[in-house]
Amino acid sequence: MINKNVTQRDYAKETKSRVTFIRKVLKQAGAKGVVFGNSGGKDSALCGILCKMACKNTVGVIMPCAVSRNFEIDRRDALEVAERYGIESITLDLTPVRTAFLTALDPICQVRDAAAINIAPRLRMTALYAIAQTRQYLVAGTGNRSEAYVGYFTKWGDGAYDFNPISDLTVTEIYEFLDYLDAPQAVRQKAPSAGLYDAQTDEAELGFSYQALDRYLLFGECDDSLAQVIEEKHAASAHKRAAALCYLGGQASETE
Repeated sequence: MINKNVTQRDYAKETKSRVTFIRKVLKQAGAKGVVFGNSGGKDSALCGILCKMACKNTVGVIMPCAVSRNFEIDRRDALEVAERYGIESITLDLTPVRTAFLTALDPICQVRDAAAINIAPRLRMTALYAIAQTRQYLVAGTGNRSEAYVGYFTKWGDGAYDFNPISDLTVTEIYEFLDYLDAPQAVRQKAPSAGLYDAQTDEAELGFSYQALDRYLLFGECDDSLAQVIEEKHAASAHKRAAALCYLGGQASETE
């Protein structure tokens, strides 16, 4: 996973290549367009811009869910990206759906905080697929390489999609790509956040900066203690990146 032989990316060339990739995926699937979650963050911005370049039928869905920043800064930044690049925008408030879901679960179990936090991204993906299937579109993923390596995404939430045009890019490269595309400053300058609760930032939750993580992933440069933390997170989250386990008869014996 660590690449010490990194060369500077040619973002002009990569823009064309990724646009071609998106068009090929849509053609092979017989899809009429693309839908993605427009969170107002760096990853969704880059994904949306590239998808719009590839297909005029690109829609970004803004899905606030119980968190005040979703309705404020995140929505504002998402709309700025959509307006600048001519991306169709839909706003769907999932707060009452989340409330109803938790109410339905209440007689069954007391949902833990971590599980409750992950309800929002799973509801968002449910909404994206409902819209995509109705329109005969595909769902574009917005996760990046840095997050994927340490498992910083929700399984069957933002980790689910039909295709992902930015999955090989680290956070550092995402920002470089956005600089090349002259994306809105608000998106390029805000602290990375999943927006799952107020005052949340990715780096505070991870316990290290994306800059440090990316230096490790791209160049293998990292002190031993941080490398251990990163690799522990990578190992613990392996199930998130793997295909679901399926029993195949005859693969295991009773003594194993």
